[in-house]
Amino acid sequence: MTAAGLPPIGDLDTLERTRLSWHSVAEHVLAPARYHAEGRIGLRVTPGGFGTPPLPSGTTARVEGAMLVVDGDEAATAALTTTALTTIAAAATALGIEPGAPADVYTPTTPLAPDVPLVIDADAAAALAAWFALGWIALEALRVDASSTDGASDPTLWPEHFDAAIDLGDEDLGARGGFGASPGDAAHREPYLYVTHWADVADDPYWNDAAFPGASLSYTAVAAAPDATAAARDFFTRGRAALSAGANPR
Repeated sequence: MTAAGLPPIGDLDTLERTRLSWHSVAEHVLAPARYHAEGRIGLRVTPGGFGTPPLPSGTTARVEGAMLVVDGDEAATAALTTTALTTIAAAATALGIEPGAPADVYTPTTPLAPDVPLVIDADAAAALAAWFALGWIALEALRVDASSTDGASDPTLWPEHFDAAIDLGDEDLGARGGFGASPGDAAHREPYLYVTHWADVADDPYWNDAAFPGASLSYTAVAAAPDATAAARDFFTRGRAALSAGANPR
């Protein structure tokens, strides 16, 4: 992969198996670990995958490819522990928690199957990690460029949806929406960028997705661009403009 591009997406069945394994770790191990530590579930994109922000103890836990990495200090160069991701039960044991999503916070998308082997392909994981990294950069740029009236949230990787996302836009004007990078789901076999609208919008070919009220742009389309990061930022910028074009005071 170059600085401007994305790695090949590879076989979609392999990508899906890897995505579901990662998603289950997010829902049943990493988010619960953060929730038990400080009552919050949001994750973030990290090198090679995703993980927790620093917990009150100073520890971070993250997925990097097919490994669970636990750092005692975010600035440290050496990880305290690096464990192969074999099952949800083993990953939870490595973090000293019981596996399972906090039922009072969200309903998990993936089943809790503690002893079922996780299937993580190295190339598929690299593609997903690159996608999350690209999306995170584009979302952070969108947040920085937002005005004070946009009320932009911080980028967060939500475990139940397993996407990196922010919300922004003036809700009173009907111009607020969600912006995100998804690794794929039941309706989209490829990873995709998306923009949703919270209120009714004017007709615009930009709003092209049939599975939800909004727009999407596939991994293949972004990877085909000369500069993938620029393509992602342009897609989000167009979404902001489309939301604003249909804005009306409530």
